[in-house]
Amino acid sequence: RASPKKLVRWCYVGASKDVLSEIDRNLADAMNVARNVLLNSRVLPGGGATEMAVSVGLTQRAKSIKGGAARPYQCVADALEIIPRTLIANCGGETMRLLTELRSIHMQNPLSSTGIDGTKGCIADMKKPQTYGKPYVVKHKQSKTAIESAVMLLRIDDVVSGMSKKSNLVEEDHKTSNAADEDTFGDERDG
Repeated sequence: RASPKKLVRWCYVGASKDVLSEIDRNLADAMNVARNVLLNSRVLPGGGATEMAVSVGLTQRAKSIKGGAARPYQCVADALEIIPRTLIANCGGETMRLLTELRSIHMQNPLSSTGIDGTKGCIADMKKPQTYGKPYVVKHKQSKTAIESAVMLLRIDDVVSGMSKKSNLVEEDHKTSNAADEDTFGDERDG
């Protein structure tokens, strides 16, 4: 049986208002993480392992699709590889060699939890408790927000390019009508 809810009161002590607001923000972040884990206890491996696994899956899916419809899958796959690439670069590792090796591991075993050890800059198994990444809920929301943002930017680009095409057509139409007026200058039709 679940225990009854209890009220907890926190008392912050800090040297300035800035320190107190930082403590408050950190505590709020910690409470949100705890809430997310309680709501959905699934946790995904860190070190770019999740991103590489999804990237490899999307690349394989893109290869099975013909034509231009495969391009979005490949673009998202390429974008997801930036995370392990950045981890390798920040650790001072050999980026291309380690990234290729990590991709190969994930192609051989799609359920692999292998990623980049952020302290050593090498490939390691991310199933250890200290290397687990974010809760599933957080990764899901990050991915959803990233895709929605990309779609929004593409829509804005379509609107802007549509407006520029429309203004170009109006300018061409205006030039054509002015050219017709100029052709009659000094003509017998002018009187």
